[in-house]
Amino acid sequence: MSHYYTRKGDDGLTTWIGKGRLKKFDLRIETLGSVDEASATLGLARGLSTNPRIKDVLLHIQRDLSAMMAEIAADPQEAVKFRTTDEEKVAWLEEQADAIMESVEAPASFVMSGDTAGGGALDMCRASVRRAERRVVELSETRGVENPALVAYLNRLSSMLFVLELLEIQSAGLSSPSQAAKLIRK
Repeated sequence: MSHYYTRKGDDGLTTWIGKGRLKKFDLRIETLGSVDEASATLGLARGLSTNPRIKDVLLHIQRDLSAMMAEIAADPQEAVKFRTTDEEKVAWLEEQADAIMESVEAPASFVMSGDTAGGGALDMCRASVRRAERRVVELSETRGVENPALVAYLNRLSSMLFVLELLEIQSAGLSSPSQAAKLIRK
């Protein structure tokens, strides 16, 4: 019988694509965890979505994030071997978001998530991706991750997820999402 555990991490260290082992709270491992969480929330949103287009886009993005994790996990000298996130992938996100935005109505104020299960999950994805983006920025500035497309991709992805949330809400037959109360400035 195969086991799905190794016991190698019981000492608080983990392996990575580099020399030695890293503490599980190391910024590189924390960054990997944040991108992994983002991918997991995308999987949840994909499962909850009722729109086939959204499901297809989310699966494509999950595959992109999986490849991104390999680059992040690699020693800076080895990372280029794993590099797949580039300006072309960023442009793909922009094209997809622009095309979808043409078919949905932009809200007049901040959107409150939860009108649909799929829409709420997409908003969780957006927030999770923003956290992953912050970790990648920090890792880039402190540990030599040299691919600026990683940050650009995650930045566009958070915008894309908002657009997908609007599409999911519209696909459920709602005319517009619940919106936050307007702020009154004195």
